[in-house]
Amino acid sequence: SVTNLTKPNRKKFVWGPPQRGAFLQLKQLLINQPLFLQFPHDDYPIILTTDASKIGLGGTLQQVINGETKNLHYHFQITSVIERRYDPIELEALTIWACFRRMRSYLLGRSIIIYTDHCPLCNMMNKSVKNRRVDRISMLLQEYNIEKIIHIKGQHNCLADYLSRNPIQSEPEEIFEEDYGISTLFNGEPPVLASVSVDTHPVIGAVVTRSMKKQSFQQTTELDKSSSSIEKEIDSSSLEQIKKSSSHSPITLDTCNQFDIKQIKLEQAKDFIIRKKVKEFQQNPIRGSFVLHDGLLYKLMPMNLRSITKLKLIYILSSMVNSLLKAYHSDPLGGHFGIRRTYYKLKNKYWWPTMNQSIAQFIKSCLPCQQYNVSRLKKPGLLCPIETTAGPFQLVCIDYCGPFKRTPRENQYFFMHY
Repeated sequence: SVTNLTKPNRKKFVWGPPQRGAFLQLKQLLINQPLFLQFPHDDYPIILTTDASKIGLGGTLQQVINGETKNLHYHFQITSVIERRYDPIELEALTIWACFRRMRSYLLGRSIIIYTDHCPLCNMMNKSVKNRRVDRISMLLQEYNIEKIIHIKGQHNCLADYLSRNPIQSEPEEIFEEDYGISTLFNGEPPVLASVSVDTHPVIGAVVTRSMKKQSFQQTTELDKSSSSIEKEIDSSSLEQIKKSSSHSPITLDTCNQFDIKQIKLEQAKDFIIRKKVKEFQQNPIRGSFVLHDGLLYKLMPMNLRSITKLKLIYILSSMVNSLLKAYHSDPLGGHFGIRRTYYKLKNKYWWPTMNQSIAQFIKSCLPCQQYNVSRLKKPGLLCPIETTAGPFQLVCIDYCGPFKRTPRENQYFFMHY
């Protein structure tokens, strides 16, 4: 009733009682069995069905109660570059372990039956399968009550196979977890003071209250209305106008992580590369990865590898990178996080060329980090010098290494002596 718009010879769309009934029926299907997830029942065993592919891992958690299948949970994740090099048996075992880690609260203390389309894994809990990764996973699964592992044909393992071949790109882990006690206080990120100057150190502000935030929003609206656009060719007159608008006290803004937008506009207007990119955007606004909004140049970046939606990231000049990294890393509320977490704090707000290299170089040159982040790895040992002998055959050394891949002559080890 409601699919006539998707047909090649579609007619004029009509919305009547049949279409409304089909729409309500679709809504009911989405919130009822079998799509609606259920809570597990302690009197029945839990069935875990898994499958793996080179691009992802997938698993479903179900229960059969009075002949009716109840869906409890779905899990899917994208495999890493290293995991794609695993053998099939290792990938299938990794899928089981990934599902157990994700569904631990469902599985712990309950009887479990595992269905897999990889037959060699059926005896992984009873004896070694001659694979180190699989053996380690079987040892990690000893705390669970696994009744048996049953082989299922691939043609009957459709749901887990679909999840493994169509995984969704997951978001990166949260920077401030609840264990740190920071996310609830600062709404996921410590506030940084408004003004970022190239010559002076940035200052950290206090917690922003509701009244301050409301006042900040009003000031931001007034600023956006009064600020001159640099969509036209930037010349000396427009630069003077930006300078005049930037002579006031700094304003705390939430839209740019509480940095002064007018200062960023002023620095962008001075830069030759920015002015060149603005001209390119004006000549061809459709193509390109930059956009001009309220007199500020943004970089368009996709949210993830498969996403069509793009984020607008403020283009930061090289002259402001050092001050920005000081505010996000070196200041008291910056936390002195590592390279990866500092990058995650900045990646959804700012962009500049060689962003990863700049962050890595700045953190590696941070003096407090080098002083207090002491490596806990054991230092490599020293070789013991061998004294020179006075005559032949007074010292004989023998060693071997292996096993290696078998040669055509069925050799696996190297034997050395001198």
